Amino acid sequence: MTAVSNHRLTRSYFLQDVLQVARSLPGKYLVMQNSDQVHRYMITDVEAYRGEEDQASHARRGMTPRTRIMYQQGGLLYIYLIYGMHWMLNVVAGPPGEPQAILIRGLRSVNGPGRLTRQLGIDNTYNEEDLIFSSRIWLEDHQVSQSKIITRPRVGIDYAGKEWREKPWRFILQDDQSKRTGSEGLTAG
Repeated sequence: MTAVSNHRLTRSYFLQDVLQVARSLPGKYLVMQNSDQVHRYMITDVEAYRGEEDQASHARRGMTPRTRIMYQQGGLLYIYLIYGMHWMLNVVAGPPGEPQAILIRGLRSVNGPGRLTRQLGIDNTYNEEDLIFSSRIWLEDHQVSQSKIITRPRVGIDYAGKEWREKPWRFILQDDQSKRTGSEGLTAG
């Protein structure tokens, strides 16, 4: 069994550029507290979405009521519904004014962003939750060798054009590579 650090990630961690945060998220813990129980889930698969120039990002059309949260400071959650049935769990990264977010695609115990939120009971009530101060959800540090993190193109973003489809902005904990088909077409901010 892997030791747990119990060190909540700080605001300064989330204020870094989205690619730096996304690359380091696999291996960290998503922690949820319900009543008196605390559950830790190792993050294994994420995708980065970087600013208005990123044609796969929700921010590509600028600030809207939906994307306003992406323009806030890093460390907040961006939750939205796709296909009318799947909540997507995203972590805002970067400084205020730079719309960046990271889709959590998989945990050690569950693969796929829609399955993940359904299993954990995450819905729109978590939108704009601050991971720094929340008593029900946060991220904890856990060191994983960067050699165990592999990159792949993001999935489900055919609309974004070849340049943006091919960016290796999906970061996967190599131990879990065999479990990733890449075929689930759910996309993020």
